[in-house]
Parts: sequence; C-alpha cells; structure tokens
Amino acid sequence: MAPPPLELALELSARERFEMVELRSRFSSEHDESLASYPRCLYWSAHTTAGFLDRSLTTRLGLWRVSTYIETLRRIFPEGAGYAHDRLDRRKDLDAAQRAVEPRNGDSHLAFIAGGLQPCVTHPNRAGETVCFVDLDGVNEGRPRRRQTRVIGFHREAVAGQMRLKVPLSGHPIDSINLKAPSLGLYEQLAEFVARADVGKGRLSIALGRGERDAALTINEFETLLMKYDLAAVLKNPLRFMAEEYRHAVANPRAVPGKALGYAQYDLVRVLNTGLKTLGLHGSLLERVLARTLAVPAARMFRVRRSISLLVAGESGRPGPVEGAYQSPILIQWQRAARDVRELDVTLYRLE
Repeated sequence: MAPPPLELALELSARERFEMVELRSRFSSEHDESLASYPRCLYWSAHTTAGFLDRSLTTRLGLWRVSTYIETLRRIFPEGAGYAHDRLDRRKDLDAAQRAVEPRNGDSHLAFIAGGLQPCVTHPNRAGETVCFVDLDGVNEGRPRRRQTRVIGFHREAVAGQMRLKVPLSGHPIDSINLKAPSLGLYEQLAEFVARADVGKGRLSIALGRGERDAALTINEFETLLMKYDLAAVLKNPLRFMAEEYRHAVANPRAVPGKALGYAQYDLVRVLNTGLKTLGLHGSLLERVLARTLAVPAARMFRVRRSISLLVAGESGRPGPVEGAYQSPILIQWQRAARDVRELDVTLYRLE
C-alpha cells in the first residue's frame, strides 16, 4: 500500500525586492530523501505578491529567460507609478499602526495577476524539474520578508466531487468579484462541498465554464482600491501605469537618473520590444497589436488564467480550502457577459 501524502514546510527570505528562486534547489538532502518515493508534488504559497509560474510557461521560456519575463512585468508595472492601492491615507482597511508598516506594493499585486502567477501548482517530482517561485515584493524598506511555502508529495489525484457555481454579476462591463464575499454565499457552498467529500489532502480546481469569454480567475488580495481602481485601469489599458511612469520621466528630466530618462525618450512599444523578443514573441500577434495601439485588450496582453487551484486540508477541525491571510479567489471580467451570471466548474481532487 502506498504511503499517504507527505507535507513539508519551507521558509524563504528574499535578498532583493524582485527575485526568482528555483525552489527545488532550496530542498535539503532530508527533503529530497523524504520526497523520493512520490512521483508528484503540489507546491503552495501563502502570499499575494509571491507565487509560482505556470509549468507550461517555464518550460517554454527556459529558466534563463524567466528573469526577462519578470523584468518585462516590472517595466509594465513600475514601482511608485501612482497606484491607488499605495495611497495609504485612503485605505479604510488600515488603522494608524498598519499604515505605518504597510508596503506600497500595488505594482507587485498587478504584476502577480497579469503575469499569471499562482499560489498553488503541481509538478512531476523528478531530477531537473524546474519549479519557479517568484517574489515580487521580497524586501520592504530594506527588510527581507519571510515567505511561507509548502510542498506535498503524492502519488496520484483522484476526482472526489464536482459542482457548478453561478456568480451573479454587477452589470459593469469591467469588474472584479470577490468569490469569498459573504453576500454571495459562494464560499460557504465550496466549504460545504469540500467538507462532505471528507478529503484529508486535496486540490480544489475552479475553472470558468466552457462558454465564458472575456473573463479570468486569479487569487490575490481583494482590497477595494487595488481591485476597483488599479486593476480596472489595467483592464481598460494594460500599459496605463507604464505610460504614467514614462510621462513623469519626460516631464521631470532632473528627477530621474539619466538611464531612466533615456528609456523615457523612446516610444513605449520600443521599450517593450526587448522583452517581447526575449520571450519569443517578436513578430507575434501580440507585437502587431501593440504596434497598432497601447489600449490593447488585457486578454491579449497578459497571461490571465481561466482556472485556479486551492490547497485543501483538514486544518480547522474539518477539511476546507487553505489560504494565506490576504488570499481570495477573484473573478475578473473586461467585457459584459451575455447573461447576468457567470458559471464556474469546480472539481475536487483527493491527493493519494
């Protein structure tokens, strides 16, 4: 009989604000030995500005080009480019003590969402398998942040149940909806669904229904200014904040380093070209779209996702989704849906 899934905890401490770590290289010999008999691993992050790149993207890029992918996201979402999320005096969710220590990291949240980073991914457990953990906000005011991750070795996934959720829409064509909002009652349905299945360790997959278009799913912090202002601005114009940064540089040449001013004198599309070429997208549809207009649809610009995964474990008396303090599953749309609801297909997998 195969042994049950094995869970290990890893804590990482970044050396730079933006950092990519090949996570398996951080395994100790004890980790490698403990996981050796398991053919697959689930990786989980507790954070909203640090997570994992999709395995298919990592495979396509190769490890050496992942850093360029992250750098391109940094160019599109420059630090300090006027994000509403960073206007701490307007943040009603913070008290005075929290405002004193809260990082101004709107750029990191948007890069996480647009870059298709995920808090929960699965990989084969084999030598040479690349697991990219990307930290977009690893250092705050010179202090490294501690990042909590988990690794669960398992043999196979077995379907333990399926259900469909219907998400009511607001009527706004550009919108973001917190699936954990108590007023919707969706998360209670998910929790009850998982509890009935009695899964000790599992993965909950939430995917847009087959007919859903102009929408995506992500897991991030559902902070009002971030979601209703910053993300909405990006969905209307994906290069909005990049444009703001370079406009500032041109208007205030003495306020920025010479190198940054040199970049600012180029057309924004040209600034992106290096990253596009390195990503293997030079001459692609994406580049042709960028050449026509800066206001390109978010779906063409970013790796927005049609599905997300949540770790399931029995940690509070009964099995349920496991989340970091600020993690919420979020439905995003940039065009009005054909109906007044969107459908999500939910599959619960038992890790064996």
